Amino acid sequence: MIDFGGLFAGDPACDLAAVWILLPDGAADRFHAAYRPAPDAATLRRACGWAVLKALACILIGEAGVRGRPGGKATWGPPAHAALRRLTGTTHH
Repeated sequence: MIDFGGLFAGDPACDLAAVWILLPDGAADRFHAAYRPAPDAATLRRACGWAVLKALACILIGEAGVRGRPGGKATWGPPAHAALRRLTGTTHH
């Protein structure tokens, strides 16, 4: 397996966005505090924006699954809604 993601240096905000999507309540702030090099405020704002975009996309995919549409995944909706709730409660945006 080749991981082509390591072939370029992208915006770390794209990677940091996954924290809000994947980790449980309260974990994002602890993760970002421990992350090195420490992300600046602008990077965290961009990460938050990316995470909102990802959460909204997953909500749509989840809804498509509930409605039986091709490509839909009903199980994606609840975690995406939880991520959006975490994001609206964060202090980084």
